[in-house]
Amino acid sequence: MKSFIILLLTICCFNVFSQSKEYEAKKKAKISAPSPFEAIISGDKMDEIVYQDEYVVAFVPIRKQAPVHLLIVPKKRVYSLNEIQPSDEAMLAHLLLAAKKLAKDNGIDQTGYRVSMNTNEDAGQSVFHLHLHLLGGIPLGPIVDQTYKEK
Repeated sequence: MKSFIILLLTICCFNVFSQSKEYEAKKKAKISAPSPFEAIISGDKMDEIVYQDEYVVAFVPIRKQAPVHLLIVPKKRVYSLNEIQPSDEAMLAHLLLAAKKLAKDNGIDQTGYRVSMNTNEDAGQSVFHLHLHLLGGIPLGPIVDQTYKEK
């Protein structure tokens, strides 16, 4: 498990290019306010929670992108994968274990599913509360359009 965390940190923490000033300003404003997920976690917002354990909660997002689309969110707010710490190891494991369970519960474990986590501007992160997307129920195709060519 420690090797997994070290690998994730290595991959995600080498930010070679900076983010745009506009994105940085929006990110700063969103980080200073409670995330929209915190109201769901606390029970103040009545979204349909489909799974919950001591570390994570899962629910259907406002804008589904596939027949099965769930957000799996840690109860502890971590802004992005760049901010995880070794002490978050159990929480990260619970994100993946919840995805596995929910894929099976939704009948997509054998046909195929995607788990996705966006980090910062180029990946399209707009909510600064770590979360995992579980998507399936249709052929999803490649994550990117496969047109990138090495120079």
